[in-house]
Order: sequence, then C-alpha cells, then structure tokens
Amino acid sequence: MAAEKQEIQSVWTRPERRRRDQPALSREQIVAEALALLDSEGIEALSMRKLGARLGAGATSLYTHVANKDEIMELVTDAVFSEIPPPAATPGEWRPAMRAIAHDLRAMILRHPWLSSALGDIGLLYLGPGVMQLNESILELLEEAGLDEDDAGTAITVLFAFVIGLAITEAASQQTIRRSGMSEPDWYQKFWPAAELAARPYPRMHKRYADIGPVISGRDLDVEKIRRESFDTQLNCILDGIDPELRKGR
Repeated sequence: MAAEKQEIQSVWTRPERRRRDQPALSREQIVAEALALLDSEGIEALSMRKLGARLGAGATSLYTHVANKDEIMELVTDAVFSEIPPPAATPGEWRPAMRAIAHDLRAMILRHPWLSSALGDIGLLYLGPGVMQLNESILELLEEAGLDEDDAGTAITVLFAFVIGLAITEAASQQTIRRSGMSEPDWYQKFWPAAELAARPYPRMHKRYADIGPVISGRDLDVEKIRRESFDTQLNCILDGIDPELRKGR
C-alpha cells in the first residue's frame, strides 16, 4: 500500500466497534482488567491471550474492540493519565496548581511502574481524551496566568518532559531495588560506598557523593523524603522559567 493511502494506526483514530451476536465486552472492562494485570505482574505479562482469559472472553473477543496489544496500551495509559485531577487555581495562584500537577504526575508514574517501559513506545498517547483534557486544563491555567499560546504550549512540554523523565528513572530504580529483596534504605547504604569509590577520579562528582554519604548512612534514612525534596528543588527551576513575571525582564 502506498504511504499516502495508509491510515494512522491507533485506537483513537477509529470509532469503537461493538459486536451484536454476543454480550458486549466494553472498553472499560478491558482497560480495568489490563490495568490490574499490568500493576500486579508488569508489562511483560500482558498478552491478548492472558487478558482474554482473565476476562473470561478469549483473545478473539478482544479484537472486536482493539486491533492489538499496542492499542490496549494506548487505552490503559490514557486511563492512568485520567487519574490526575485537573488544576484548580484562583487568579494569581497558577504556581501552586502547576506544582500540584507535577507531584500528581510523578505519583501516578510511581504507582504504575510499568509506565517506565511503556511511555517511550506509545507514539499517539497525546490523542487520548485523558491526556487531551489534562493538557487543555493546563493550557487554560497558563494562559490565564499571562502566557501566550506558544509559551503555554512550550511550558507544558518542558514540565511533562522533566517530570516524566525523572519519574520513570525513579520507577526503574525502585523496581531494581524490589528485585534485590532489600529495603530501599538497606539498598542505598550498600550501593553508596561503591558509587563514592567510582566517583573518586572525578572531584566534582566525588564531592556530591561524599557530601550526601552521611545522610545515606544514617539510621533514620528516609529515601522518599530525599527524592521529594530534590524533586521540589528541580521543579522550582522549571516553574521559575515558566513564570510570566520573571520572564518580563528577559
């Protein structure tokens, strides 16, 4: 088939189909069961056959609603983005609202660690209604704060790239730690001496590891608190770059 005649393959580019000769199996049922499977067993466990068996419908019935596993991933990923509440802000309070969105996005990715493998493979994620509605509400918030359309669009891209990039790295690290069978504090206390040793030929990097070493080796190590504080510090840099008042002097 010539390239110009090919259609874009996505669950969002065609209408939902429903068979009439059997009880309807809805998209919502498929998405809910696929999400439960992904959360409990990970992305490697998802297959049309296994999902059909869990639904008591068989893989063939799934093809009434989706063309393949990729389309299931599009649906499920959009569903988890719908977990993020739209921003609520009073005039002049856009910054706390954006901070809440960033934290909610991070928390959502950490709740669903399979996203760390999925997000890079879902090219048409942005067509889903969950992502569309979230983006629409953020654009409205930023435009009301004083950004023009182009700057508001750029701000969303930068914020999402920062949060998603950092959170999928966190999720991947947490999966590595879980596979080790150790708690997070125990894992980091064993890892840190090796990291400090590897950094010794690089004075600036070594100083960073050495400075935080006493915190890591402490008895009351709270890894999540350290990550959250680091996230907030970096997020402030992003929000400063978005801030229309700070941008006026540039």
